Amino acid sequence: MQILHLKRIIGLLLIGTMFSCGASPKQQSTTDVDKKPLVVFVTGDHEYSSEATMPILAAELEKNYNMRAVVLKSAPDHNSEENIPGLEILKDADLVVFYLRWRRLPTDQLKPIDDYLKSGKPAIGFRTTTHGFNFPAGHPSESWNAFGEFAFGTPPGWGKSGHTHYGHNSSTDVSVIEAQKSNPILTGVPTAFHVRSWLYHVVPDFPPKGATALLMGKAVDPDKTAVDNPVAWTWKTNWGGKSFFTTLGHPDDFKEEGLQRLVINAIHWTLDKEVPKQWAGKMNINVPYRQ
Repeated sequence: MQILHLKRIIGLLLIGTMFSCGASPKQQSTTDVDKKPLVVFVTGDHEYSSEATMPILAAELEKNYNMRAVVLKSAPDHNSEENIPGLEILKDADLVVFYLRWRRLPTDQLKPIDDYLKSGKPAIGFRTTTHGFNFPAGHPSESWNAFGEFAFGTPPGWGKSGHTHYGHNSSTDVSVIEAQKSNPILTGVPTAFHVRSWLYHVVPDFPPKGATALLMGKAVDPDKTAVDNPVAWTWKTNWGGKSFFTTLGHPDDFKEEGLQRLVINAIHWTLDKEVPKQWAGKMNINVPYRQ
C-alpha cells in the first residue's frame, strides 16, 4: 500500500512539473498558429472571378502549406468599385496578394495598402492589377492609378506605355526563360504549357530594369501583329519589398498545374520560405470566366 501511495505521489509531481515548465495545450496551440505566416488576398475585379479563384488558393495554403490565409472581397459584389471591407488586417499580414481591376477605394481603405507597401513587406499581383485603380483625372488619389508600376514593375495603367492585349479570341503559349530554369520559383513548373488568357503587351519598357523575367508568353491567333512578352517576373517594390507578378490569371489558366505550382512557389519565395520540394498535388479549380 505504501509503495502504491508513493507511486501516486510521484505521478502527480511529474504531471505538475510538465504543466509548470511549459505552455498549456491551449497556449501551445495559439503559439503554433501565430508562427504561421498570414497571407491576405485582396480581390476586386469585374471580369476574371478572382473572388472565386483566390479562396481556393487560400484554402490550399492552409491545408497543405502551413500558412494562415484571409480573402477580402469587394462588397457587396465584385462590381463594387469603392469598397473592400477588412483591409485593416493588412497591418498583421506577412504577404498580400492583389487581384484588382479599376477600383476607386476611399482614402481610409487605401491607407492600409499604402502602409503595408511602405513597410517593405512582400507583395504578389495578378493580371488586371496592372490597372488595379481607376480614379478620374484630378482626383486626390489619381496617383494610385499607377499602383501596378510602383508595386510590381508593370505599366502604370491600361493603355499606358503601350499596355494592351492581343484579342479575346487569342490565347498564350508559355515557356520558361532558359536563363531562369533553375530559379526556385520555377521548381516543378513545366518548361512549356498553354493558357487560355490573351497575352498582355508590356514591353519594351516593362518589366523595368532590375526585374527578373521568369516566363515568356507567345500569342496564339492574335488579332494584330504580336511580339513575345514576359508573363511572370520578380522585382522589388518602390519600398524594397520582394514582389512577384504574373499577367496570367484567366479562371481557365488556374486549371493548369504549371500555373498552380508557379503561384505556390512564388508565395513561398516572397515569404523567404523554402520552396516546397514535395508538391501537394493539383488543385481542383473550376471557375467560370465572367464576360
